[in-house]
Amino acid sequence: MKLTFSLVFLHILMISLWASAFPVIQIGLESFSPQHLAFVRLSIASLVLLVIAIATHMRLPDIKDIPFLLALGFLGFTVYHTALNIGEKTVSAGIASLLVSTTPIFSSLLAIFFQEEFGKRKWVGSAVSFAGVALLTFSKENFVHSVNGILLILLAALAESIYIVCQKNLLKKYGFLSFVTYSIWGATISMLVFLPGLETELAHISVRSAISVIYLGLFPTVIPYMVLAYLTSRIGSAEAAISLYLTPALSFFLAWLLLKDIPSAASIVGSIITLCGVLLTHSKRKVVVKETKFTMQR
Repeated sequence: MKLTFSLVFLHILMISLWASAFPVIQIGLESFSPQHLAFVRLSIASLVLLVIAIATHMRLPDIKDIPFLLALGFLGFTVYHTALNIGEKTVSAGIASLLVSTTPIFSSLLAIFFQEEFGKRKWVGSAVSFAGVALLTFSKENFVHSVNGILLILLAALAESIYIVCQKNLLKKYGFLSFVTYSIWGATISMLVFLPGLETELAHISVRSAISVIYLGLFPTVIPYMVLAYLTSRIGSAEAAISLYLTPALSFFLAWLLLKDIPSAASIVGSIITLCGVLLTHSKRKVVVKETKFTMQR
C-alpha cells in the first residue's frame, strides 16, 4: 500500500510518543514505585478512554469475550508496563527502548505456533539480536542488577508479543478504538491489587514526577496504541511495525536530553548489534494487506 501523508504522519507520531515514554518513566520513578507508576498511568488512560467511550456511544463487549480481553489487557499492559518500570530502575531508558524493540522477534517465534514461516534469515537475525543483548548485559558494572533489569524488560517484550499475536479476532470484531479501550480497562482492573500504599506516594510526589505520570497516561499510553491498531488494520501488522525500529535511536537522544544519560561505548556497540539483528529478522518480508492480517507487530 502506498504511504500517504497521513500514514507517514501517524508513523512519526507513534514513534515519537513511544520513544518519549522511556526517559519519562525514569522521571516518574523518582516518586513512584514501578507498580504504582503503572497503575496511575493506566488509570489516567482509562479515564480518558471512558470519556471517549461515552462520547462515541461505544458498544459493550460480548460477555464471552470479556475473559480474553482481560487476559490480553493483563499481558499487553499490566505485565508489560510493570516489568518495564521495574527494569528501568537499573537499566537506562535508551537500552530499555532497544530491548523492547526485540518484541517483533518474540512475535515471530510465537507465530510459529500459528503455522507461519520462520526462515533462516529470521533465525540468524534473532541470534544476532540476542548476542547484542548479551553484550549489553555484560557491559554493566553491576552485573546482577543489570541482568535482572534486562530479563524483566525482555519479559515485558514477550508479554507484549503475546498480546499482539493473539489480538487478531478481537481487533477485527471490535475495531481498534474499542479493542484498545477494553484492553486498557482490563489492565487497570487487574492492577487494583497495587492500590495499597499509593496514597503515601501521592502525598509526597514531586511536580516533576506528577507531570511525567500525567503525560504518560495521556499520551504514550493511549495514542500510540490507537495509531498502531489503526495502521495494522490499514496496512498489516508487519508493515506497521517497521518504523518502530527507529524508536531506540530517538529514545537515546531524549534520554540524553532529559536525563543527561550518556551510554558507554560497549552499550552503543551492543545496541547496534541488537538493532541490526532485529532489522535482519524482518528484512525482505512479504507484507499482506488483504483484509487484516496479523502476524508480527510491536
